[in-house]
Amino acid sequence: MTSERIRRWKLALGDDDMEGLGERDQRLSRALSVLYESEGRKGRGGLGASSPKVSRWLGDIREFFPSPVVQVIQKDAFERLNLKALMLEPEFLETLEADVHLVADLISLRGAMPAKTMETARAVVNKVVEDLMKRLQSKTVEKVTGALNRSQRTRRPRHADIDWPRTIRANLRHYQEDFQTIVPETLVGFARKTRTQADLDHVMLCVDQSGSMASSVVYASIFAAVMASLPVLSTKLVCFDTAIVDLTEDLADPVKVLFGVQLGGGTDINAALAYCETKIDRPNKTHLVLITDLYEGGDAGSMLARVAALKQSGVNVIVLLALSDDGRPGYDARHAGAIAAMDCPVFACTPDQFPDLMAVALTKQDIGQWASANGIGLVRGA
Repeated sequence: MTSERIRRWKLALGDDDMEGLGERDQRLSRALSVLYESEGRKGRGGLGASSPKVSRWLGDIREFFPSPVVQVIQKDAFERLNLKALMLEPEFLETLEADVHLVADLISLRGAMPAKTMETARAVVNKVVEDLMKRLQSKTVEKVTGALNRSQRTRRPRHADIDWPRTIRANLRHYQEDFQTIVPETLVGFARKTRTQADLDHVMLCVDQSGSMASSVVYASIFAAVMASLPVLSTKLVCFDTAIVDLTEDLADPVKVLFGVQLGGGTDINAALAYCETKIDRPNKTHLVLITDLYEGGDAGSMLARVAALKQSGVNVIVLLALSDDGRPGYDARHAGAIAAMDCPVFACTPDQFPDLMAVALTKQDIGQWASANGIGLVRGA
């Protein structure tokens, strides 16, 4: 067995015998042992409640691993070592690796935060929001606006509206072999048209804010803010547990939206859908995206009947069991199957897939076909 393989086994197994490991590897082994040793040995190396000790440990973890791995280890530490109380200290909060899960934790803890910590928490949330906006905004804007302008084409498009794939196909006969390029004789593009309020498509995100949906709430809030900035759409954001909060008026400020969310509590999907019904005046132009694991704490029969009524009225009802990168979600299979049987697509979606989903929905294409083409498993009707 080579020395490198022995080194890797020692690091993986947390061997008490660190002979042969360099100083850096010994630090790495101790950092992981603090969190991942068996219960019987944990007392020897735990972090305790010392903020400086935890901060130093997080610094070591960041030195040894890339940011995505740090976020996983940090999340495990909060769950295994009960470190959330330390997040109320601004000095400790500043040392954390900011990600979607940290934002969700901060939102749930904000009622217990002193003023000095709240200021730091807002700065952390703002950083995550800015990063997510950079990652998701351009694709969302491109997909949504492209979908809404796609129905009307022109042979005299503006440069920004040229449909290059169709233009190339239309001009293949003008290929210049000497220059190895196509000289387009005809430009094909999307015509811009003025859309009145009556013409607008309406997107309503109705989001379950119970604790299990935390990361979905964060992503949904970002997407709602992006879509609300587009004049070609009318966008609403409604969050619910057993209470309902309409955050539509705050969509210009995603950070304010997130701090308006009340993570935790029960779930009353039926009441949330009843509220959404009162806000729908053009069913045939409305796309209702219900983001929930479908564990109904209210009247399940009325909830299913309300979904059926919305669908029958012409509303495009889409159920996302999760909007996150967290893997396969847990959900109420019976309710999911019943809604799928109403010809409503029911599935989990990642943030990177969501802009494409909205483009398909807005152009009234077959969402089931799109999901299958992208390897997304749809819930089948019961």
